[in-house]
Amino acid sequence: MSILWMLIVGGIIGWLAGLITGRDVPGGIIGNIIAGFIGSWLGGLILGSWGPVVGGFAIIPAIVGAIILVLIVSFVLRKMGQKNNHGHHAK
Repeated sequence: MSILWMLIVGGIIGWLAGLITGRDVPGGIIGNIIAGFIGSWLGGLILGSWGPVVGGFAIIPAIVGAIILVLIVSFVLRKMGQKNNHGHHAK
């Protein structure tokens, strides 16, 4: 399986996760690809590998894992943003 195909499928998985959660994945296309790869790994850990496989990804667990990842990342970024904002207001 070509690396390019894996990158495309990974990117689509990350993009779908962002679309479903209504949150942008930081880092644009690269962020989507990374979210797709990590999401696929995370989904495989949680749900196992089942359902249709495209480009080496078990699509359903990969999307679920990527959604979880996007929610965690956006939560962490929001918390970090709040800390930074509070620091500026404390003066």
